[in-house]
Amino acid sequence: MSEDQRLQALGLPPIDQIGFVVKDLDAWIARFDPVFGPFSRMNGSVEGADFRGRREDVQLRLGFGRSGGVEIELIEWQSGVSPHSEFIESGREGMHHLRFRVEDTDHWVEKLAAIGYTPFWYKRWNSDTVFAYLESPDFPLCLELLQMPQEGAGAPQP
Repeated sequence: MSEDQRLQALGLPPIDQIGFVVKDLDAWIARFDPVFGPFSRMNGSVEGADFRGRREDVQLRLGFGRSGGVEIELIEWQSGVSPHSEFIESGREGMHHLRFRVEDTDHWVEKLAAIGYTPFWYKRWNSDTVFAYLESPDFPLCLELLQMPQEGAGAPQP
């Protein structure tokens, strides 16, 4: 069974976001706005996430557009350490990850580990909100799992 077939067989919910890591958020928004706009923007900085076994902070600028039910996320890395800094520092720019909204991130991390995916960026924001990025040597994009109530993340844990 191929990597794609094994991933499909797990029964993940539909992809709800396609993430792009970009060097210049404003330029990408100008380029993508006619197709996916209008874009909203926000500070997407994350403090104290587990990145490859270390607690790291990262400063990010985000832009969000849509195509039907799929969110298009543009991420500009500014400073700190994260999957986004790693991507940009390796000389890449463009499509980076696919996001799945799930009810239990930790459950899905375990299911994906069984087919070769490793979590490498993880943060428990509070009791209701958890995200994880996973990678596999056999799949060219990262997977993001997001457990979050529809009304938003709420306050972070101390």
